[in-house]
Amino acid sequence: MTTNERIQRLERLLEVSRNLSASLDWEPFLQTVLSVATELTGSEVASILEAADKDTLRFLAVPWFHREALQTVQVPMDSSVAGWVFQNGKPAVVPNAQKSERHFKGADQATQYQTHSILAVPIIYRGETLGVLEAVNKANQAHYTEDDLTILETLASQLAVAMQNNRLVNRVRQVQEEASHLDRMKSDFIAVASHELRTPLGLILGHATFLREAIQAEHRSQLDIIVRNAMRLKEIIDNIANMDNVERGMASVRRRSVSIRRVIEEVAASFQDEAKEKRISLRIDPGQDDLLVEGDASKISIALTNLVKNALTFTNPGGHVFVAAERIPGYVKVSVIDDGIGIPAKDLGRIFERFYQVESHLTRRHGGMGLGLSVAKVMVEMHGGRIWAESVEGKGSNFTFILPLDSGQPSAASRVFLP
Repeated sequence: MTTNERIQRLERLLEVSRNLSASLDWEPFLQTVLSVATELTGSEVASILEAADKDTLRFLAVPWFHREALQTVQVPMDSSVAGWVFQNGKPAVVPNAQKSERHFKGADQATQYQTHSILAVPIIYRGETLGVLEAVNKANQAHYTEDDLTILETLASQLAVAMQNNRLVNRVRQVQEEASHLDRMKSDFIAVASHELRTPLGLILGHATFLREAIQAEHRSQLDIIVRNAMRLKEIIDNIANMDNVERGMASVRRRSVSIRRVIEEVAASFQDEAKEKRISLRIDPGQDDLLVEGDASKISIALTNLVKNALTFTNPGGHVFVAAERIPGYVKVSVIDDGIGIPAKDLGRIFERFYQVESHLTRRHGGMGLGLSVAKVMVEMHGGRIWAESVEGKGSNFTFILPLDSGQPSAASRVFLP
């Protein structure tokens, strides 16, 4: 081969390598490698093999006219050229395949093709052999050269990266499918469990409430414990069901004009007894105007309920919880402020994640599953709003959410800049 021919072939290899590195489709990529290997080494055909198990190789890519015949052929590791190359991680040249003890004749028999010469190189990625690239039958019964070996090794290096990437893609896809399956199982379990638990829980609450009025006063405190803990269980079930409905796409916002003042007053009233029992001052300032938003009153109430519940849970006796609402340009802003134990700075960015618990000792002391804030976030975001928290450990927290104003109300501006 002349110097000009060698230069032209290397330029062609460089051009092909650039095109291969930009290729995204797996099957066309493999066929391009075979085509280029055949062209640049002057061979009749080429093939790519990968490990089927520890004892055999299988054909990953072959010319289209051999595909059907070779798709089930297993190439033995210990009695084939490709197997030797795979196991030793070194290239091999076989000038006369018919006289070689290492030549596996099963592929020839399956394709009714006769192999005369073989050049095979390992496909290695970071020390791991992933497969073998073979070129078969040098044209004009010539011998494979060092240039041919360089070309095949260059293509094999491109193949190694592509095969590793494809393997990782397949692993990711498998993990995603497994995660999807587990997620469906989880959702089915939550749906069935929450449905089955609600019926006996309703009966417990109903009968406990009835018995409380019927028994003597000295025993009512015992029933109060039953009712209080049954309500905690109901809250957990409702939170889990709400999250599951959102994930399944079954939750929707029934938009009507909602009075934020009324929502705040009703939620605060429902917690007054608990606040008094804990010796916590619960005050509200729903604003001078009757602020209206387009939304679902029940879902807004769930969000605010969870925030107030959270504030009361993490505020010590003698503390204060304050709920306020105000109009800001384009939005209604609702804040739940407490002077409780606060949130550590390292946890503040994760408190709205499902099942996230700030501190294990706080969980043991105060209870809860870490769903209340995540449910509040979902309910607010379903209305096109936003929720965030500010806190200083040991001094208290300020949870704030905003909801778009009712389109029928005038607003000072159409945009608002948030922290």
